[in-house]
Amino acid sequence: MEKVTSVEEYIEKHSLFKNELELLREIINSTELEETIKWSSPVYTLNNKNVIGLGAFKHHFGIWFFNGVFVKDEKKVLVNAQEDKTKALRQLRFQTITDIDKNLVLNYVKEAIENQKLGKELKPKRHTKSLSMPLELKDLISDNAAFKTSFESLTTYKQREYCEYISSAKREITKQTRMEKIIPLVLQGIGLNDKYR
Repeated sequence: MEKVTSVEEYIEKHSLFKNELELLREIINSTELEETIKWSSPVYTLNNKNVIGLGAFKHHFGIWFFNGVFVKDEKKVLVNAQEDKTKALRQLRFQTITDIDKNLVLNYVKEAIENQKLGKELKPKRHTKSLSMPLELKDLISDNAAFKTSFESLTTYKQREYCEYISSAKREITKQTRMEKIIPLVLQGIGLNDKYR
């Protein structure tokens, strides 16, 4: 997919909805939002924060609201594109130019701007897996103070790599061989896969 460098180019590329996109663009540009291109699509920002975007697809076009979850949506027109996956993003979809209610679009855009000014933002939650440490590693940590200090100074990601490396060995002899391999690496503060990064 070739990179789009301007809103005009984006609209030309989606000529099926050319007039529709131009109308939405006109409505959005009547506000204080700044027009830019991100991810090869028109995105409108306020103080460098993404507020809304303009998009055209095979069977519809519309506006997406980056923090649309906070828009009141009294008319029940906003769509969550991927239930259970998309948390904040909401879309206002259209199929023809006659579907566009200028006042409704402007009101929703203005509310999104106001929400941005108020700092309403849904921050993605980081999913942290608990560290499942194999018994062999626990024993080594409790018996060897230098190893314990070095292991605890590694990032959680590197600790997890070592735990999975030992746990994934099926045979006891393989676990022992792997334990012998990791001891000097951990003592040097090196991650298991650092040489590949």
